[in-house]
Amino acid sequence: MENRPLISIALCTYNGSVFLREQLDSILRQRYTHWELVVVDDSSTDSTRGILEEYATRDARISLHYNQQNLGYNKNFEKALGLCRSGLIAICDQDDIWHPEKLEKQVQLIGENNLIYHDSEFIDPEGQSMNRRISDKLNFYRGDKPEVFLFLNCVSGHSMLVKKEVVQKSLPFPADFHYDQWLAFNAACSGSIDFLPQALVKYRQHAGNNTDILALKPSGKSVDQKIEALQRESDWLGLCAMQCKGEAHGLIQALYHRSLRRNKRYFDAAFGILIWKHRDTLLRLLKKPDSSKFFYALRKSWGAKAKITGK
Repeated sequence: MENRPLISIALCTYNGSVFLREQLDSILRQRYTHWELVVVDDSSTDSTRGILEEYATRDARISLHYNQQNLGYNKNFEKALGLCRSGLIAICDQDDIWHPEKLEKQVQLIGENNLIYHDSEFIDPEGQSMNRRISDKLNFYRGDKPEVFLFLNCVSGHSMLVKKEVVQKSLPFPADFHYDQWLAFNAACSGSIDFLPQALVKYRQHAGNNTDILALKPSGKSVDQKIEALQRESDWLGLCAMQCKGEAHGLIQALYHRSLRRNKRYFDAAFGILIWKHRDTLLRLLKKPDSSKFFYALRKSWGAKAKITGK
């Protein structure tokens, strides 16, 4: 046991009493036992706190922390990650179910990699399989090219085991962006990532999910929201260009500047052409034929004026 590295599990909770016991039980059933569970509750108003205290009295590996005011999803995870003691951190959602071999398989593979992730099986609110996996939606990636994560993401937070230095480089999490995509990008900026093809988490889908990977929620957006999304994409590309100074920097910088030009126009073919030219990396995660990737790049070329007129 002494030679096995400690894994810090960061769990954030907020009004999670409906599913929390199943998740905690699945952590306690891990075959890899050298872990600490760092829980930060974001001012829950249901019975979440009572459930946490019940489990903490049963297992000294569980430490509890309570926010006096609600911090929100990203900031709460920032706090939880900052409280983790280990050089290896696993991120945990409050409503999933872990496979007993999840941690064991990940720690065996991580080696020199910055981050290890895995496939997950979708389940409904009652815990029944939806007969779909994340890998049915997206191609998985192993390697060291951060530009793969500019437009798409296959690394879900609940699936990752990440080295603490990557987390430290990624804090604070940028507002209005997915923290798991940011962590994956930074992990590939400074090293390599790898994945396990097994579905090691039952990933629960319900109305309270922060992400909507199966696109189950209504997707209609107003014109203002569509224009805001263009600027947010440019902000993201600019942030990535500042963060990553390696081989990918030139491409990311070019995408950022051309996106700004796109935002001011009706249509900017150069932006879409640049994406299409580098589709083998930029659209690598898209589990679609080249024809669909072409139309994806084409859609990226429409600017704010097109959004106003209904494109």
